[in-house]
Amino acid sequence: MTQYITIDETVDTLAEIGISMKLSQLKRAAEPDATGHRKLPFFKDPIDGRLKIEKGALVSIYSVLSGDAIKSCSIDIGSR
Repeated sequence: MTQYITIDETVDTLAEIGISMKLSQLKRAAEPDATGHRKLPFFKDPIDGRLKIEKGALVSIYSVLSGDAIKSCSIDIGSR
């Protein structure tokens, strides 16, 4: 089931997967840049106007980026 979380809940979700981030850092990542793009896929809820993100997408982004970093690492950590 798809679950949408607020920016405040995003702090807790990231903490659950071991990423410590302050609310102010997430707010900066949620702000559109000069071209209108956000660093993370937050969207404005049309009903209450708050920024939200799909929880699974958030966790997936960090998982994919972590996997990419491991693949591009010059040290072989896969043989442990």
